[in-house]
Amino acid sequence: MTDISLIRNFAIIAHIDHGKSTLADRLIEHCGGLDKREMKAQVLDSMEIERERGITIKAQTVRLSYRAGDGRTYQLNLMDTPGHVDFAYEVSRSLAACEGSLLVVDASQGVEAQTLANVYQAIGHHHEIIPVLNKVDLPAADVDRVKGQVEEVIGLDASGAIPVSAKTGLNVGEVLEAIVTRLPPPRGDATAPLKALLVDSWYDAYLGVIVLVRVVDGALKAGQKVTFMGSNAQREVERVGCFTPKKVPVEALGPGEMGYITAAIKTVADTRVGDTITETRRPAAAPLPGFRPSVPVVFCGLFPVDAGDFEDLRESLGKLALNDSSFHFEAETSAALGFGFRCGFLGLLHLEIVQERLEREFNLALITTAPSVVYHVTLTNGGRIDLHNPADMPDVARIARMEEPWIKATILVPDTYLGPILKLCEERRGAQLDLTYAGPRAMVVYRLPLNEVVFDFYDRLKSVSSGYASFDYALDGYEEGALAKMTILVNGEEVDALACIVNRASAEKRGRALCQRLKELIPRQLFRIAVQAAIGGKIIAREDISALRKDVLAKCYGGDITRKRKLLEKQKEGKKRMRQFGQVEIPQSAFIAALKYDERK
Repeated sequence: MTDISLIRNFAIIAHIDHGKSTLADRLIEHCGGLDKREMKAQVLDSMEIERERGITIKAQTVRLSYRAGDGRTYQLNLMDTPGHVDFAYEVSRSLAACEGSLLVVDASQGVEAQTLANVYQAIGHHHEIIPVLNKVDLPAADVDRVKGQVEEVIGLDASGAIPVSAKTGLNVGEVLEAIVTRLPPPRGDATAPLKALLVDSWYDAYLGVIVLVRVVDGALKAGQKVTFMGSNAQREVERVGCFTPKKVPVEALGPGEMGYITAAIKTVADTRVGDTITETRRPAAAPLPGFRPSVPVVFCGLFPVDAGDFEDLRESLGKLALNDSSFHFEAETSAALGFGFRCGFLGLLHLEIVQERLEREFNLALITTAPSVVYHVTLTNGGRIDLHNPADMPDVARIARMEEPWIKATILVPDTYLGPILKLCEERRGAQLDLTYAGPRAMVVYRLPLNEVVFDFYDRLKSVSSGYASFDYALDGYEEGALAKMTILVNGEEVDALACIVNRASAEKRGRALCQRLKELIPRQLFRIAVQAAIGGKIIAREDISALRKDVLAKCYGGDITRKRKLLEKQKEGKKRMRQFGQVEIPQSAFIAALKYDERK
């Protein structure tokens, strides 16, 4: 076990693409965590999907050994965190396990929305923060301007900010010296009963469940009998180790240290993130405060294309929920799609990533229903329900009022694009709270209804600002709204997977756009198909998909007109009968694509 005064636990926080994972690569390289031949770009982004998209999804931890200028060897526990707003829960958990943070800011782009959000989380966890200005090797880098932004927008003293280039390795040694001199060591008592925080857990096909822990008091060793205080499950520790970033077994983990344990854990329920692990023989008096449970903001249904895959889907979701504690699911049934699951996510990117991981890692073919948010419905008899699925909405006569969630959104954008951004927010029923300037960039704060943001707001925001706007949001309570359930009918049959709850004022526009989109996405059949949007019994929009026609008159060259008419009438009767009994197959791609409509059409 290392002397606690020589341990430093820190997280790397930043906006998307400001260079967190690349800086982590340079720190690992500088400390000799991996050989030259083992190094690759973004070494901590181990998932295939992370490497493809160039984003961090899971926070990763690494133990590094660093010989400082004072001649002493320090143990550095580094946590690389995601930057996207949908993975903010990963960031908050990582910060709870550390005492300090490296705030990475792009020296050419400056402070962005997610920079602010992550800094406020770090301050909330009482972190010592070291500003690091990355990408100083770029021609567009302006260190003095960005230092001014850090002081003005965030309120941090930037006089000690370190200019670095994570790409070339410039000043990485200075960053390591700042970590050991400016960040505080952890506190803990090696003689007290064992108290360890369960930071993360994931499933390994060979070892079962691997648990990432941060020891606060006592020591954790192989062969020890431990109790998970939340679930009261008892286990014997098999392996104790740390990541360098390779798995390396160690004798014990002492106070302030981070590492992993395995204990023949097979079930998901035994390892709740934020739980406290203690020794069974000499338990701790009280558990650690743990983490606030994550609150899903976007819900959608996931159904297997083949009904026989239902049990495989249940097992896959269980393994995924263990690896991603901000993901929630419960079983549900649909008239059109059969048995499936209602899943809760922190945002649309989170939804997309989970769907892609299920398809890649578990070889499942899935149908995704329209994303929706949670509505509070007060009934006429005084009861209240939380509505996750528009298909479960009670009869209008039984509803006294409906409330929808609102968010407080912070948008940072260059002054040039301010007009289109304000227009977009106004279109989405937004209310402006604040507008300030940080140099040539505007910071706009809006209150927006979450159901207006959940479909394609982020895509439209990037589109109208040529990709320069950055966006962050936090939930800001519930408000009553004039809401109604809009159903989509294809060939006279309701498609419950496309039902959604809309504001009455924009229902017709949304319905028309959705019908037009479906007209493009549904393949033509041998009979005409009507695509309709309805609120209750009232049709508010309609589009017709014309039939594919066979030329029945091809063999009638010349001859009597009544013969031709007879053939056409016969065809018309056949199409009528077909339409009555025909089934319209809606392709899987249509479900999400239909919702990303373009309002400019």
